[in-house]
Amino acid sequence: MLYGTLLHPEILGVLGTAGHGSRVLIADGNYPFVTGTSPNADIVYLNLAPGMLNATDVLKVLVTAIPIETADVMEPNTPPEPPIVQEFRNILPSGIAIRKLERFAFYEAARSADTALVIATGEQRIYANILLTIGVVPPPEA
Repeated sequence: MLYGTLLHPEILGVLGTAGHGSRVLIADGNYPFVTGTSPNADIVYLNLAPGMLNATDVLKVLVTAIPIETADVMEPNTPPEPPIVQEFRNILPSGIAIRKLERFAFYEAARSADTALVIATGEQRIYANILLTIGVVPPPEA
C-alpha cells in the first residue's frame, strides 16, 4: 500500500526513473498515441471508454507526484482558446505558465527523446493534450 494520490504502478515506475527535463504527455482520446510520441516513451493506456479517464483528472493526480517546470499545449489554428486550457491553468501549481505551441510544433515536442511517459486518456474535449516538463526537487531548508 502507498500513501498519496498516485497509485498506478507503471506510472510510478516511469516517473521514478525520469529526471529533470523529462517530459510527460497527457493525451486526449484523439491524439496519435504511437506515432505522435517518442519511440522511447512508455505509453500507459487509461482510455477505457470515451470520457474515461479525462485529462484534467490525470493532471490533478500528477501535480501531487512531480515538480512541474513547464507545460505546453497545442494551439488551435483559430481562436478562441479551448476551455480546457483554463482548466489546466487552474490545476497547475502557481507560477507555471502554459506555453502554446502550433499543432505540428507540439507533435515535434512530444516526439522528443525527452518524452518519457505518455498517458493515453479517454478525454473527448478537443485540444486536451498537455506536455509537462519535470522540474527539480529542491533540497530541504536547513
